[in-house]
Amino acid sequence: MRVITANVNGIRACARRGGVQWLADQGADVLCLQEVRATDAQLGQALDDAGLGGWHVAHTEAADKGRAGVAVISRLEPSRVQVGVGPEEFDASGRWVEVDLPSPAGVVSVVSTYVHTGEADTPRQLEKYRFLDAVTARLQAWAAEGALAVVTGDLNVAHREDDLKNWKGNLKKAGFLPEERGYFDRWFEFGDWVDTHRELHGPGPGPYTWWSWRGKAFDNDAGWRIDYQLASRSLAKTAVAASVGRAAAYDQRWSDHAAVTVDYDLG
Repeated sequence: MRVITANVNGIRACARRGGVQWLADQGADVLCLQEVRATDAQLGQALDDAGLGGWHVAHTEAADKGRAGVAVISRLEPSRVQVGVGPEEFDASGRWVEVDLPSPAGVVSVVSTYVHTGEADTPRQLEKYRFLDAVTARLQAWAAEGALAVVTGDLNVAHREDDLKNWKGNLKKAGFLPEERGYFDRWFEFGDWVDTHRELHGPGPGPYTWWSWRGKAFDNDAGWRIDYQLASRSLAKTAVAASVGRAAAYDQRWSDHAAVTVDYDLG
């Protein structure tokens, strides 16, 4: 099962830049998208235009139009779709959708999520922590069940120094705060959850998955690794390959993020 996650930075803009067609050409079984920023109809049109019109779509818009929005697009029809990860305040935020998909190894739960950017020492950061608390509860429940599950998306946290170029300059900024990174430490501490991309790639620095549009960040590879596929222990054992779809040049970018692909050998 090939799973690709990508923050498309607006599905319509991504389509105009060739990004949706690029995703369609990668041989994926599941596409997980973040920052879709579109209606169901607009997303459907972008998928149709790229030859993905026959795929199954689980999509949740944000109440604030033009913001957030996540989707899981799959070849196979999900047996279950759930929007939202817990507290009611996030139900209409367009930040979490999960589906159950059949596989030879059993049901695989796949999530597309878009974690808040946050801002240190502000209410926005507290909201981010509440969301991460809800994610933690969901991960713990899956771990207790021994589930085959993968949480993909833009988690807006660089876990370790290897995960961003200028880590010294970002120690007090959202995205690299000790409190944020501590969530990842707890998820990985007992091996219940695995950062499959890092596990398969090995130590960094990088490869990064986000670069500012501004200046020479992309050309100088001054990026952050904030897009992940976090697999439960039982699913992580089946991960065999991982890669980042970094554009060959600045003018070939279709998002400020790059897609992360992981192949799972489910027999």
